[in-house]
Amino acid sequence: MDKLSNKISALLITFNEEENIDDVLQNLHFADEIIVVDSFSTDSTISKIKAYTHVKLIQREFKNYTNQKKFALEQASHDWVLFLDADERITPLLKNEILNIAHGAIEPVSAYYFLRTFMFQDEVLKFSGWQSDKNYRLFRKSKVKFTEDRIVHETLLVDGKTATLKNKLIHYSYTDYESYKHKMVKYGKMKALEEFRKGKRTKWYHFVFRPTYKFINHYIIRLGILDGKKGIIICYLNALGVWTRYKELRLLGKTN
Repeated sequence: MDKLSNKISALLITFNEEENIDDVLQNLHFADEIIVVDSFSTDSTISKIKAYTHVKLIQREFKNYTNQKKFALEQASHDWVLFLDADERITPLLKNEILNIAHGAIEPVSAYYFLRTFMFQDEVLKFSGWQSDKNYRLFRKSKVKFTEDRIVHETLLVDGKTATLKNKLIHYSYTDYESYKHKMVKYGKMKALEEFRKGKRTKWYHFVFRPTYKFINHYIIRLGILDGKKGIIICYLNALGVWTRYKELRLLGKTN
């Protein structure tokens, strides 16, 4: 087994996260290094970050998620990297699990998936397709790289074994209707650009069947119906993101 440093670099990319930035920076207090790559926020995010003298702030133009995260990863001083979104939080049990890995109490692998508990405002969203969601959040810098062909929902290529941590990350995904809708529309447009660059084009049935399948899959098959009104809202907005993707893909085809 390679000899590893037990130090952790915590990384964030941000834009207009004034509602989250204090909480997430305080949540990451156990990291040996915290780096924030901000894409020129226009709210109070920057002034709040500057209040934390131990946090390294870099402002950089945002091109896409993969490009920004790849740049942030390059800034990390330590091999163990903890990459969070501003609306995610580490629980005490998860923190202990992370530290045990970094300090060698658990034989490490190259990258760890984190399962996530999704919050709908102040309530847990138990179903609606999110119950099995997981992402890489802790990994060795020397053993990973981001794929170049994704600009949203970036993919990490891992050299070596992976594992899933026992304790869940808390994701405050839904604060209000308009902000979540904006997020889904934004992701839809970025996904359209990604697919356009790969040569994909739209057919009339994409606008009917793909969003409908997304809603039915998350609301019926993945039990969003059990989340009540919350499930209807989330499943509808996720389907809206799919519809937006094809709308934008059609517009790109007409203008290029």
